[in-house]
Amino acid sequence: MNFHQYYPVDVVNGEGTRCTLFVSGCEHQCRGCYNQSTWSPSSGEFFDQAMEDRIIADLNDTRIKRRGLSISGGDPLLPVNLQSVLKLVQRVKDECEAKDIWMWTGYSLDDLTEAQREVVSYVDVLVDGKFEKALADPSLPWRGSSNQVVHRLT
Repeated sequence: MNFHQYYPVDVVNGEGTRCTLFVSGCEHQCRGCYNQSTWSPSSGEFFDQAMEDRIIADLNDTRIKRRGLSISGGDPLLPVNLQSVLKLVQRVKDECEAKDIWMWTGYSLDDLTEAQREVVSYVDVLVDGKFEKALADPSLPWRGSSNQVVHRLT
């Protein structure tokens, strides 16, 4: 898996102060997407063990209290990303006490594959659905268009 950006301190992508990872690769290619540079799975940098370890260390750093991890993109549930994202979310739940996980995907919760559902089983808040430019509304919390749904899973 590749990633485009990592913010060790973020207050925009989910509730509270968070770590945020933007992965590469998205097959939805929504018209009006603000993050088109993430569409190619080969764009950005390789997500290696050192990057995964950095995220875990940042989440556990007591100098800056972070509520959790946000994963966006691209699309974290793109099939090519599933193995790396699954490993990351499992580690967060195992090694980062009381941290939540937020995830954004263009896939619909009702249409996820078994492998995608396994990843989502570790997620606390899932924002699903493709961005629809005609339904765009900048006043909506945590989503770009009114068709997208914020699912609080825990």
